[in-house]
Amino acid sequence: MSVRTRFAPSPTGYLHVGGARTALFNYLFARKHGGTFVLRVEDTDEARNTQPARDAIFSGMQWLGLDWDEGEGKGGDYGPYNQSERTAIYDKWFEVLREKGRVYEEEGAWRFRFERKPITMHDLVCGEVTIDYRDESNTPDMVVRRSDGSYVFHFVNVVDDLEMKITHVIRGEDHLMNTPKHLQLFEALGAEAPQYGHIPLILNADGSKMSKRDVGAAVGDYPRQGYIAPGVINFIALLGWSSKSDEEIFTLEELVARFSLEAVNRAPARFDAEKCTWLNQQHLLKLSPEAFAEEAKSFVADAGLPVDDRYPAVAAVVREKVRLLSEVPAAIGFLLADAFDLDAEAVEKVRGNAAAKDLLAALANDFAAIPEWTIDAAKHQIGETAKAAGAKPGQLMFPVRVALSGKSGGPDLGDILGLLGREKCVERLKAFSAEL
Repeated sequence: MSVRTRFAPSPTGYLHVGGARTALFNYLFARKHGGTFVLRVEDTDEARNTQPARDAIFSGMQWLGLDWDEGEGKGGDYGPYNQSERTAIYDKWFEVLREKGRVYEEEGAWRFRFERKPITMHDLVCGEVTIDYRDESNTPDMVVRRSDGSYVFHFVNVVDDLEMKITHVIRGEDHLMNTPKHLQLFEALGAEAPQYGHIPLILNADGSKMSKRDVGAAVGDYPRQGYIAPGVINFIALLGWSSKSDEEIFTLEELVARFSLEAVNRAPARFDAEKCTWLNQQHLLKLSPEAFAEEAKSFVADAGLPVDDRYPAVAAVVREKVRLLSEVPAAIGFLLADAFDLDAEAVEKVRGNAAAKDLLAALANDFAAIPEWTIDAAKHQIGETAKAAGAKPGQLMFPVRVALSGKSGGPDLGDILGLLGREKCVERLKAFSAEL
């Protein structure tokens, strides 16, 4: 039988990083085995469901690159894919339980009659787990249909998996104790249950349970903060899964090739924002200079900087310097605009060099006199100007960098000289030396 997995979010809020990981693991498992990845929406909670939440789920998954085969916008043979549209299907299967005498009415609600026996599940991650249903005080019969006629999660979840021919259910460990209930329902409905794999919870760095308001919880925040999807996908994959090697940097395609449920850890995963940012940087480095410039463009434009013909070359020189796209405007602002901030600490360091004022003023004049402006010619002139004043070239390099960029670090000085050009370099050297 062909592998079929599903992600079944409830549209009551944004796409949580835990939900995104569940979607990712189901996606990876389906792709690894040449199967089908289904997206269905558990939207029966009318009071809490919202259209913005639906949109956030779909856009979040699309941004991450987790393309589904059946569901919203894709159709499929087992629709509809919204639970709110499947009531007639649930009614049909409820009648099966009623005809078999497996449900009974109590105060208007209908309860499922558990078989009073031990239920053992063979979980693909957690191993063998047994729940003993012989003690009714611990495992009372569960409501499957409320007094208002609506169905509870456990029932519709099982019916949907049955109808959609889901072969593997990969979900959070918080659902582990629901599975024996679901196995009993499958058995009562005369259907074969899917295989289950329960993945570990995601905790905050301090070990506390991750809530919706914690840092890193909302997938929608990542693109706004300057992360790119390959970096975030790589990070989410490592929350509970290991490649069993020293490698940590993977593309989505590489994750598909490497993924297995056997490599999913039992222990809860710890969210590490610093690790996420580091992985993002590694994926930024994989981009071509052109692709990097394109990815950063909206951040630069939103900062009010000109995105003109010079922009792609300017952006390229900081590709190896930034960890987030949101850092790009501050890193290149001095190359695109004449007005830029001076780092006070860097300026004070230059002021501590008694010779800096005269050296920078001399260099401005010497730059103006270079017959043909090139990066090599400009760098050579820095050495010559320093030598003429009895100083070492290194003593002038730092003051020049601060005068031209306002910073103590950043792109290679040669790149700065080339991108600014002679006129701006002379102008900035004169203005900065006059302020010392």
